[in-house]
Amino acid sequence: MAEKLLSIPLKEEEIRDLHVGDVVYLKGPIFTSRDMGHFTIKQNLEEGKELPVNFEGSAVFHAGPVVKKKDDGTYDLVVIGPTTSIRMEPYYKMMADLGVRAIIGKGGLAEGSLKQFKETGQVYLQAAPGCAVVLADGIADIENVFWLDLGVPEALWVLNATKFGPLVVGMDSHGLSVYQELKEKAEKRNKELYG
Repeated sequence: MAEKLLSIPLKEEEIRDLHVGDVVYLKGPIFTSRDMGHFTIKQNLEEGKELPVNFEGSAVFHAGPVVKKKDDGTYDLVVIGPTTSIRMEPYYKMMADLGVRAIIGKGGLAEGSLKQFKETGQVYLQAAPGCAVVLADGIADIENVFWLDLGVPEALWVLNATKFGPLVVGMDSHGLSVYQELKEKAEKRNKELYG
């Protein structure tokens, strides 16, 4: 298992060099997006509207940050932890088409995403739940925010990462998923115990 610091925008070849279990830190702009953020991206694309950020080579974090508004109208990041990613599974093709290289969250994604990752060279990075303070330490500041009308957790935040992590490769571009392995082991053990 390797440990790597990758700079955003991420390149396909460096993503394909990652394997399940590798530890990754990220440097550069990280975008947050959750359910309503993904829906808004889809809606904007369908209506032919320009998106506020360029997703090519990006890392998208399934998270809703806790922020503090400053007197000048900007924001400080207090803490940030991952949200459950499976809710964003319906958008895997859209995110691949936009050029997203890394998805960060908790719990992994489903078979559709795993197949897409293999085809287009993407990766799923597991952020440790319960480590919101540690993760926030890897963010220098908040560069921007869009769609704040959706609410703070659902807005599209642009975070400036200096060394964001540790993140563990949970799904790689070679068709491997730690979540699938765990599911298979659990099902096997369940059959052994309960027939």
